[in-house]
Amino acid sequence: MVFGLGDYVMVLDEDLSGHIKEIVGEIITIESDDGFLLSFKASQLVPVEVKQSLKNELFSHKNLTDVISEKEQSKRKTPSKVKAKERFEPTMEVDLHINQLVKSSRGMSNHDILTLQLETARRQLDFSIKKRIQKLVFIHGVGEGILKIELEYLFGRYDNLKFYDANYQKYGLGATEVYIYQNPTN
Repeated sequence: MVFGLGDYVMVLDEDLSGHIKEIVGEIITIESDDGFLLSFKASQLVPVEVKQSLKNELFSHKNLTDVISEKEQSKRKTPSKVKAKERFEPTMEVDLHINQLVKSSRGMSNHDILTLQLETARRQLDFSIKKRIQKLVFIHGVGEGILKIELEYLFGRYDNLKFYDANYQKYGLGATEVYIYQNPTN
């Protein structure tokens, strides 16, 4: 904004207004309605065409929207808060259903399918450890339980993790959640 000597301005976040007496770069000195000289950054001031008092008169719609838009621009972006429930949600899901891994399982034996699912699980687990992803869920389905048993055997070969049934409400009985302990020396 362009300010000039003698302009009437209001201060954001304070009940102060006055006329501009001095401009030095970005620092503007105003004489308040009470007669005090106060210095502010230009970004903290809003020009007012007609002398207004916050307590006695209302902003016009135009001035109010100007003030709000300037306030929103000058606000710092605060990081979005994560709900407590979401904080405990796994950060990665790996669906091991064969139709999610290949376009068609035609011609694959049960052994081939199981081997592909276990290789995918191992690869994703190694990726998670490398990228320091702490929680992940392997969705294996209920079925006969062979894949679940093989996954538990695979997870048992790692020292830095624990595994347990995933959230029943979200996944039912067909998923296993893995928690990877992060080693700060790696």
